[in-house]
Amino acid sequence: MTGFITLSALARAAFALWALLLCLTCLASAVLAVVRRRFLYIAPALLLFAPTYLLWQVLFDLRLFGVSEKAAALSGFFGAVPWLTWLASFVLFTLAAALLLGSNLRYGRAFLTPGAVKLFLDQVSCGVCCWRDNGRVLLSNICMNRLCAALTGGRLLNGNQFRDAVMGGILTVDGRVWRFSCRDFVSEGELLHEMIASDITTEYAKTQALERDQAELSQLNQRLAAYYQSIDDTVRKQEILQAKVSIHDEMNRLMLSTTAAKPEDAGELDRIFSLWEQNALLLCREANETADAKASDRLDRLASAIGIRLIWQDAIPVTLTEEQRSLLYFAAQEAAVNAVKHAEAKKMQVSFSETEAEVFCRLTNDGRVPSGAVRFTGGLLNLSLLAGKQGASVSAETDGAFTLALRFPKKPPIG
Repeated sequence: MTGFITLSALARAAFALWALLLCLTCLASAVLAVVRRRFLYIAPALLLFAPTYLLWQVLFDLRLFGVSEKAAALSGFFGAVPWLTWLASFVLFTLAAALLLGSNLRYGRAFLTPGAVKLFLDQVSCGVCCWRDNGRVLLSNICMNRLCAALTGGRLLNGNQFRDAVMGGILTVDGRVWRFSCRDFVSEGELLHEMIASDITTEYAKTQALERDQAELSQLNQRLAAYYQSIDDTVRKQEILQAKVSIHDEMNRLMLSTTAAKPEDAGELDRIFSLWEQNALLLCREANETADAKASDRLDRLASAIGIRLIWQDAIPVTLTEEQRSLLYFAAQEAAVNAVKHAEAKKMQVSFSETEAEVFCRLTNDGRVPSGAVRFTGGLLNLSLLAGKQGASVSAETDGAFTLALRFPKKPPIG
């Protein structure tokens, strides 16, 4: 049978190119096995690489020296082997190399590999970075590398330094707002650190718009509270004016009766003077109590409408001024509404206590007690602002039951 050395130079060159391609295929299979952590497939790739590389070296030696004495003895031996044996060997090596390379390629498409994870992370819109406790970066995607370059002016080489650079949490980069969040976790007994950068430009803009709307709403509520207070003052002044008109009319009637009375009729004069005294006291009392009666009636109607029972344990102290009584009724209305709306209360007790300098009012309901801190918003905030204008104060107590407490300073006596 014809030996391999007897083939033409072109045929031997074709075998040499074939051997080179087999060597490259085996090396590619070994590299893919390392990248995809298929360490058991590294040994077959290297075992297949050894004979193909040996044959390539033999072909190279035969090309240079032929079968002369300068050629190596191993080259001469393989050169005498029939060329069909060479062909069969190359076919077998090619099939093995193709199967090995195909297995690695199919594994990359069918299973989750580190390369697939990196490819996916490079395509997401958020930044991802993971590093060891000493700062060595294990993984970072393109987005995080770009953010690091924009914020620090350098490459992402140390995770701890980059974390310190973004300690603020929310930063603006190239007109976009990014939120950086970090967490620690343990993997295979090792403490690792992770940072996620999320693009919150849209959410941040909406949050700012919401804060502006809330500020405008708060100002509107304050203006409305002032407007309602002015309406109450106007109504109260109108009621006082009407009471004064009634007093004036009654006084005119008494004056006419007095003028028409006969001087010698002592009994008639005594009766008229008694009417003067009684009507003056009654009409003055009605004029002073008109505003309180209206406010008390409105409070009673509100309590009946929302289904809460008001229990007045004490009478309203007479030391409270007209403005303070108005504020008291407003606070009672707000406390009753909140008690039903937020605590599902059924009754509310109103009690008073006094010291030499202050008057205390306590509005206690039997509803649910808030678990956290009580924040004054909406009506309670308006109540607090109105109280501040009078020098009074409003506070909340949650010891066993919810209590809205008002403190009114006593006005110093005039003169």
